[in-house]
Amino acid sequence: MSKNIFATKSVEKLIRESESGEHGLKRTLTATNLTMLGIGAIIGAGIFVLTGTAAANAAGPAIVISFIIAGLGCLFAGLCYAEFASMIPIAGSAYTYGYATLGEFIAWIIGWDLILEYLFGAATVAVGWSGNFVSLLKSIGITIPEVVAAAPLSYVGGNFETTGAIINLPAIILILVMTALLVIGIQESAKFNNVIVVVKVAIVLLVIGFGFQYVNSANWEPFIPAKEVLAEGGTRYGWQGVVAGAAIVFFSYIGFDAVSTAAQEAKNPQRDMPIGMLASLGICTLLYVLMSLVLTGLVPYQTLNVPDPVLVALEAAGPSLQWLYFFTGIGAVAGLASVVLVMLMGQPRIFFAMSRDGLLPAVFGKVHPKYNTPYVTTIVTGLVAAVIAGIFPIGLLGELVSIGTLLAFVIVCAGIIILRRTSPDLKRPFRTPFVPLVPILGILICGYMMVNLGFDTWLRLIIWMAIGIAIYFLYGRKHSKLRKQNEADEAAKVPVI
Repeated sequence: MSKNIFATKSVEKLIRESESGEHGLKRTLTATNLTMLGIGAIIGAGIFVLTGTAAANAAGPAIVISFIIAGLGCLFAGLCYAEFASMIPIAGSAYTYGYATLGEFIAWIIGWDLILEYLFGAATVAVGWSGNFVSLLKSIGITIPEVVAAAPLSYVGGNFETTGAIINLPAIILILVMTALLVIGIQESAKFNNVIVVVKVAIVLLVIGFGFQYVNSANWEPFIPAKEVLAEGGTRYGWQGVVAGAAIVFFSYIGFDAVSTAAQEAKNPQRDMPIGMLASLGICTLLYVLMSLVLTGLVPYQTLNVPDPVLVALEAAGPSLQWLYFFTGIGAVAGLASVVLVMLMGQPRIFFAMSRDGLLPAVFGKVHPKYNTPYVTTIVTGLVAAVIAGIFPIGLLGELVSIGTLLAFVIVCAGIIILRRTSPDLKRPFRTPFVPLVPILGILICGYMMVNLGFDTWLRLIIWMAIGIAIYFLYGRKHSKLRKQNEADEAAKVPVI
């Protein structure tokens, strides 16, 4: 049995499948589209919320260094993703890469794990979008009752409690609209995302450009505050706080790997996939660093532990920057909407790849006859994400997203080391530099951030994985096309007496 569950699908076979065009996805995306998808997935709540809270609670002004550390972890993982994406330009992302290097069972584990990043990630961000959208409407005199704009459940002290709300309707509506857009077509979705990305990046640049004029450099001293022991336990500031801040702001980078799920819809994936992933990472890291410098320069970092740190910092600059308030709200709403779009784009394509391999029912592999999109998986993903976003609180969902993403990064980095040894002669249009150093650093940084997540988060991950393993052995292994092909090949070798 172990031979079957750890069987790998050769890269050559994967490439032949991608070149045959038999799976029906339409290649329409350019390097610019892919870069915009990456930026669309990355810039969201992180730049408008986490920058301030991580500075106040962990790193102080050195949150700049925290962003660089987290960005390096993603860069090392991104370099590994880029090599895989250039070699295997088909849908499936880390799931497909795992199938080529670590075997079917590990590939299933990755695919199941990625649900935490994409499906739960879309639900998480939709909840955050709902809060920002309600606040933006309130600022112009339109009030949405909390009873239909908040989660009916909260998670306190390890227990679920009711909040008095009925449903988070704005979050549900957003997901359903984005789902419909993705069914209509990937090119149309990419164009919509491009517009949103331009809007939110322009607003971020406005905040950075005008904010720097009012920075008080005294607020950056000391740049790394002295280590403090908290009354409730734990520490903050000092170098330990800088590293802890990196684990907090890592959530800000989640989503760049969603670019790799669109590999089978890229016009020139061997060239454009690495450009899309690495360019979006570089641009977003620069924006995060500049934004954190502005926020901690406008006000003392201790005052930024609020849900709207950007608005607090702008207010401290006086009336001169008040005109940016409304635009900042628009930037947050637009930013979060594009993150939801890209997350909802990634998950169906992983289901699509798993169905193609027989690990999920064939219906998950259906392509719309008119729009050439994986419409069944897109609709299923959207409906499930809408239910989750309408019921559950953002904190519980966010923890699951972070640990699921980090696990996928670790496995992809390990896959590069393995494939370099098992298949050194494969054509690699993009090569991860300094192997094995780069993937090892990716494993260590992402692994360390995983270790810093709480016990409850690890417990939920273990339970989630146990459910996935049960589904694999009850359905996936029995219907695996690779297993059936291998058994047929073995039978053909048996001499007839």
